[in-house]
Amino acid sequence: MKVRSVDIGQMASASEVIFEALREAIVKGDLTEGEALRQDRIARMFNVSRIPVREALTRLEEQGLVSTQRYRGAVVTTLSTEEVSEIFEYRALLEPEMLKASVPRMTDEALRRARQIAAAFASEPDSVHWGELNRDFHYALYEAANRPYFLQAINAALDRVDRYSRIQLVMTDGMERARREHEAILAACEARDATRAAELTGEHIRGAGRSLVDFLIRSRAERDGTASRASA
Repeated sequence: MKVRSVDIGQMASASEVIFEALREAIVKGDLTEGEALRQDRIARMFNVSRIPVREALTRLEEQGLVSTQRYRGAVVTTLSTEEVSEIFEYRALLEPEMLKASVPRMTDEALRRARQIAAAFASEPDSVHWGELNRDFHYALYEAANRPYFLQAINAALDRVDRYSRIQLVMTDGMERARREHEAILAACEARDATRAAELTGEHIRGAGRSLVDFLIRSRAERDGTASRASA
């Protein structure tokens, strides 16, 4: 199991540390869909009892990252293409509104920070960091809206799909398209055109969602076909 582990046997917030470590591993794709999360093994990795592990898994299940299956226990959730499509549809409704509220309040410093992150995203050679930089870019544009509940909802939606999105960026032309679209969104923000920035953000999210769904359909069909031939 590929999870960053720490000896936290004497720490009071053991369940929080375990939760964050497992969430990070799921979001980054180090823990793959359908992978079993054995409580005893995780407890040994972190040198704790199973109680904080159960608490962490319960929180992950509440966020939709883990599900409990009969005879298998906790496993990393597998999203259907319908669920992925719905999450992107939800983001495409919420995030443009967030940007509309943010653009009039953006400072020059906030725009400079967004520009720096966009440049880092465009030049980052390691795909492991693409999801994090993509999230940082959008957050930099949304923060001025001062709507923490909206941002929390966006964060939860991104957690659900980031592991798939990173793979899609690697395996398709999604990275180059994301660079271009980020540049257009940022230019609209710098021009203080909130309406245009919101429109571009909605198009950006919907396009990414369609690309990801198409990729998942193809890759899962190929995987199922390979599995069928192997068992024949």
